[in-house]
Amino acid sequence: MSYGTADSLRPVTLDDVRGAQKMLTGVARATAMEGSRHLSQLVGSPVHLKCENLQRTGSFKLRGAYVRIAGLLPEERAAGVVAASAGNHAQGVALASSLLGVHATVFMPNGAPLPKISATREYGAEVRLHGQVVDETLAAAQEYADETGAVFIHPFDHPDIIAGQGTVGLEILDQCPEVGTIVVGVGGGGLAAGIAVAVKAIRPDVRIVGVQAAGAAAYPPSLAAGHPVTVRHPATMADGIRVGRPGDVPFTIVRDLVDEVRTVSEDQLSAALLLCLERAKLVVEPAGASPVAALLAEPGAFPGPVVAVLSGGNVDPVLMQRVLRHGMAAQGRYLAVRLRLTDRPGALATLLGVLSVVDANVLDVSHVRTDPRLGLAEAEVELHLETKGPAHCVEVGHALREAGYTVID
Repeated sequence: MSYGTADSLRPVTLDDVRGAQKMLTGVARATAMEGSRHLSQLVGSPVHLKCENLQRTGSFKLRGAYVRIAGLLPEERAAGVVAASAGNHAQGVALASSLLGVHATVFMPNGAPLPKISATREYGAEVRLHGQVVDETLAAAQEYADETGAVFIHPFDHPDIIAGQGTVGLEILDQCPEVGTIVVGVGGGGLAAGIAVAVKAIRPDVRIVGVQAAGAAAYPPSLAAGHPVTVRHPATMADGIRVGRPGDVPFTIVRDLVDEVRTVSEDQLSAALLLCLERAKLVVEPAGASPVAALLAEPGAFPGPVVAVLSGGNVDPVLMQRVLRHGMAAQGRYLAVRLRLTDRPGALATLLGVLSVVDANVLDVSHVRTDPRLGLAEAEVELHLETKGPAHCVEVGHALREAGYTVID
């Protein structure tokens, strides 16, 4: 399945996906599908998690990358390949190239998570950092391809890539034949398009729902306009789906076969990541948690049984720490509060005593005595607290005010 420039827009068929599945035998794992009791109770029907976060390289991207590179002509392989990615496609291309004996150069954005950069290098690729967002990095990689003759391996805008990603859909039908809805995160659209091609050809009644981060949602305006539309400066913690423009190839498929594309907020992404970690015991990156975020946002909108595709688990530990704290705050389990108190010996101990009575766990204390806003005998304290939910947060605030403290909003 090798396509030149002239026919790179040709339709992707079920036969293409089945051919990709044969090609991936022994290369990509048929990843596990885990049931979620918590989400099933919330949705009102069985919910299963398709664990592509447990795929080789930590995401589904190996599937499409391997199919694309394996289909190159000998002279194309000899010229090497080049790719651009925030991390998951980079690792997929690096491993696929290594398995096939092809030299790979991978462009990644400045600020890409260090674990993803390190992993890409360890898989054998040469890494070059360029640009701030994937679209800028894509342009640099394309320029490199034009200058050197290396074959550009697009992360989502090629039939081979989509056929490879579509093998996820075939596995879903095999593992959950009764599936009613498949929910999948959408960046450029390659995974959603591939799943749609495979699933709709066999089970046209299955509802397929795409999910985008609200700050990087290019598909809703694109679908409304009838053609790909660019969103300037896409912003979201979900770097795996932070794409400013849908691909031409996946857009047509998503338009024709995907039933709906929803958006989720950063708070909802954080809550979903926290749920995956606490309830499912799965490490999932924000982009991979986007389907779970959609289920949490409107659980009654998904006819079951539901399969949520956890597309990746490559998350920077520093980002994980921030996201988990954000998720805890969104659930009322983390509270930051500033207040003023009299600057005298024992005042801080008295304050902590009030918090102890209401069982609020103090994580951090910042104590300021010298500030033009403060009176001569005043001090300002900022507290980071671990709490038990929204009602407990209200209880903590009430206890502080009852004790005579001025809480600063």
